[in-house]
Amino acid sequence: MKPSQHIAIATGTPGERRRIGVALRNNVSRHAQAEWAVPADRRDPVEILMGQGKDRLPELLPIRYARMSTDPFAFLRGAAAIMAADLARTPSAGIRMQSCGDAHLSNFGSYATPEGLPVFDINDFDETLPAPFEWDLKRLATSLVVAGRVGQYSEKAARALARTVARSYREHMAEFARLPPLQAWNQRVDLARAVAAIDQIKLRNTVEKRLARVLESGASQFNLLEEKDGHLRIRDKRPLVYHLDMHALPARKALSSYAETLQEDRRVLLQRYSLRDVAFKAVGVGSVGTFCAIGLLTAGDGSPLLLQIKEARESVLAPFAGSSDYSNHGERVVVGQRLMQAATDMFLGWIPSLIDKRHFYVRRLKDSRLADIGSLLQAALPFYAALCGQTLARAHARAGDPALVSGYAGNGTDLDEAISEFAFAYAKQTEADWNAFLAAIKAGRIVATAPESPKS
Repeated sequence: MKPSQHIAIATGTPGERRRIGVALRNNVSRHAQAEWAVPADRRDPVEILMGQGKDRLPELLPIRYARMSTDPFAFLRGAAAIMAADLARTPSAGIRMQSCGDAHLSNFGSYATPEGLPVFDINDFDETLPAPFEWDLKRLATSLVVAGRVGQYSEKAARALARTVARSYREHMAEFARLPPLQAWNQRVDLARAVAAIDQIKLRNTVEKRLARVLESGASQFNLLEEKDGHLRIRDKRPLVYHLDMHALPARKALSSYAETLQEDRRVLLQRYSLRDVAFKAVGVGSVGTFCAIGLLTAGDGSPLLLQIKEARESVLAPFAGSSDYSNHGERVVVGQRLMQAATDMFLGWIPSLIDKRHFYVRRLKDSRLADIGSLLQAALPFYAALCGQTLARAHARAGDPALVSGYAGNGTDLDEAISEFAFAYAKQTEADWNAFLAAIKAGRIVATAPESPKS
């Protein structure tokens, strides 16, 4: 794995690097991070979404648009390209690092390590790319404000969510900056301890139950398998999971070649499994319309392994942050995930060559997320705000220079307040964009009606 030419390697003492970070305030003050004003030449957000759809699977675009129309938070999830263009117009201190690229609330969640331990981490890296550190932080803080407003939080409470994110990020980044590099690299978010520390008994019980369901769902293969004619196969859940021959061949080609990008020991383990079934899957919000499939593999004893084959496209950050060092976007996603995740999927790899002019990567199927902003967990948003801020700091500390960021952020609340101001202003921008999106649906510019279940 080669280091990106866009990221400065941390050298010098922590004190020296921290002083460099402090000096960056002379270029862009922390107060300047609050700035958001609509540029006079801002591109129509609906046009950006329509442009993304031109080379996606057309039969799935109505699903994408229908999901985005639900509320402003759903719209924000699918609007990474819109926000990337806007973030590129905002002040940046000049600290670049590997970025998640789409660090909204629902892209953080819990899953089990191979040892069965629950970890909390970023779990989507489709847009990962070296970029200014503020972009991830601002998108995360904005997502909390939007989620809070959807959940009927007051203005004061919604702003507080963004401050909590920024404060948690800043304070934990300072902690990581004081650790030796190897120790900082190996840090994980202790989810069980974080949940146990919730001081509201009812909320703690709710989150613990949700976590148990997430882990149980993974252990039971997400209820995606069934036995038919004596053989295990993927269960159809139309119109989102279904068997269709036109999509099976690219998935089979992908699985046949990706093993060479795994470590040798993991290739040996994968060889104990054989491909049994493939089904197409419509995923997420931002990814709907791109190719995604599930591969079912079984070992000699019949035990299953579900792998997800996902199309990897150019990051939405690329027009503004620069092109990736990796010409294969599957490799770009895998490298970014390995850099930023504390417990990376052992089966994570990419497909070395193009298949039907597409790049792909492969990972274990993870179908459930702890960060669910449904009505049952609205009260948990302050808890998630702190947890996600800590998690983003840990990921950035691995992928960048924590002493540099900590020096710029400082010990006071200046950055917290600025990020909160930006997040609240951009949350209102998101709501305006969502309303424009709904108007486009009503006017017939785009179709947001889910199609009928596809025929086999």
